[in-house]
Amino acid sequence: MPELPEVEALREFLDEHLVGKEIARALPVAISVLKTYDPPLSAVEGATVTDVARHGKFLDIATEGPAGRLHLLVHLARAGWLQWKDPLPSGPPRPGKGPLALRTALTGGDGFDLTEAGTTKRLAVHLVHDPRDVPGVARLGPDPLADDFDLAAFRALLAGERRQIKGALRDQSLIAGIGNAYSDEILHAAKTSPFKPTQNLTEAETTLLYEAMRTTLGEAVERSHGLAAGRLKAEKKSGLRVHGRTGEPCPVCGDTVREVSFHDSSLQYCPTCQTGGKPLADRRTSKFLK
Repeated sequence: MPELPEVEALREFLDEHLVGKEIARALPVAISVLKTYDPPLSAVEGATVTDVARHGKFLDIATEGPAGRLHLLVHLARAGWLQWKDPLPSGPPRPGKGPLALRTALTGGDGFDLTEAGTTKRLAVHLVHDPRDVPGVARLGPDPLADDFDLAAFRALLAGERRQIKGALRDQSLIAGIGNAYSDEILHAAKTSPFKPTQNLTEAETTLLYEAMRTTLGEAVERSHGLAAGRLKAEKKSGLRVHGRTGEPCPVCGDTVREVSFHDSSLQYCPTCQTGGKPLADRRTSKFLK
């Protein structure tokens, strides 16, 4: 799943390649992709892209045109991606054939495709007058890399929480942009068990967690800076220390990276670095919370 660093890199890429260009057509190919109907998607045709922003994991393509100022909001979900094409294929896209979900063509002949692999279709596109008209954007918590999101703000967020820290980090209404992969990476860097209750964090542990979050995400954004959209997935995978590396040696201590599986996801961690050497049992029965 694309998370804050990859979506930020896509934002930078689109800011360079899209701003100032005119949209010729926006063609939904998968029936499930478009989540709004008023204004219609055709309202962006003839509009000029004025800005590309990011809200958590949402891309926000702002346009100005015959229908006024509109925002094309994109959430790539678990298996979605953006592919820049220069030039775009000349023929019309064929609905129901392959992963293509939406094609946006520019008047210069270039543009981008939104694609989604697999059979579970969650990629979402909204066309709205205000980004906060999208419920997923309206409920977002603060951006963890924002200049004003300091340690005091982080402490205040966690003060009222009573749940496992892994779930808290992934809650978009608490902190925007962190998903399964980077929560694993942050907790590994902070030497914290994913199952540790937030209310049991000491002041020192909270400080370490905050610093790990800012450093992990900041370094991931920096690694992705300037990369073409097609290279971002490989860069993300190469930079991960524990997530997706079950059975491999921890790059810090050499212990074997372990996994806890759930019905639709899994987490990875290092026992030596994070749980005092104790393997975690299933989330529902584990007693190793320190």
